[in-house]
Amino acid sequence: MKNSKVLITFDILTLMPEMFLALSDYGVTGRAFRENIVSLNLWNPREFSTDLHKTVDDRTYGGGPGMLMMAEPLVKSIEAAKKRQSAVGINNSKVIHMTPRGKLLSHKKVKELSECEGFIIIASRYEGIDERVNDWVDEEISIGDYVLSGGELPAMTMMDCLIRQLPGVLNDDESATQDSFVNGLLDHSHFTRPEIFKKKKVPEVLLSGDHEKIRLWRLKESLKHTWIKRPDLLDEKLLTKEEARLLEEIQIEQEQDSI
Repeated sequence: MKNSKVLITFDILTLMPEMFLALSDYGVTGRAFRENIVSLNLWNPREFSTDLHKTVDDRTYGGGPGMLMMAEPLVKSIEAAKKRQSAVGINNSKVIHMTPRGKLLSHKKVKELSECEGFIIIASRYEGIDERVNDWVDEEISIGDYVLSGGELPAMTMMDCLIRQLPGVLNDDESATQDSFVNGLLDHSHFTRPEIFKKKKVPEVLLSGDHEKIRLWRLKESLKHTWIKRPDLLDEKLLTKEEARLLEEIQIEQEQDSI
C-alpha cells in the first residue's frame, strides 16, 4: 500500500548515485525527503549488465567520438523501476530522459509534470543513450541550450523544481506562488535590513504599510525587470489592463531617463 504522505516518487537511473545526496540530504528538498513528502530510489544500470565487467557503454555504430550507453542495462533498469513503483500503487509513471535535445524545462512544464505522482528519470552519461531506448521513454527534457558532463545535475534541477511546488515543502506556502515565471513575469526587487546600506535606502513605499501601493510597486517592478531582461516573456503574456498601463508608464519613464 502506498504511503498516503508521499506526493511524488522518483526512481533515478544513474551511474553516479552519490551525487543525489546533494538533493536528498540538504536544504528544503532534504526536509521533503526526511518528512516523507517525496521518496527517492536510485538504480545503477551496471547492476543490470550481464557481462563480467558490468559494461554499460560501447562505441557507436558508424564511428565518431565518445561512447554510448547500451540499451539492455537501461531498459532493464526502467522495467525494474516501473515494477517497483507499480508495487507501491503508482501506475502512471512517466519515464523522462534528461538530454539537450529535449523540450526546454519551464515553469509551465513543471506545473504540468507536477500532476504526476511517479517519475523514472534517466540521467545518462557519455554521448547519450542508444536510440532504441526511446521506445521506453515518455519524454525528453532539457534544462538549457548547453551540454553538461551527465544528466545528474539536470535531473536534480527538475526534481528541485517539482519538489518545491508541493504543499508543506517551503516554510511559507505562498513563496512558490510568488516566484519568477509563476505569473509569466520575472520577480520584483526585494529588500531586507538594514534600512540604509552604503547610502542606498529601501524604497519608501515598502516602509509605508500601504498594502495596495506595495502591490502596485511590486507589479511594476516585475514588469520593469521583465521588459528590460526578458522581453520575450512579454511577447507570450496576455497583459491585464493594469499591467499594460504600468508597462506604458515604465517605457515612458525609461525614455525620459535616456534624454
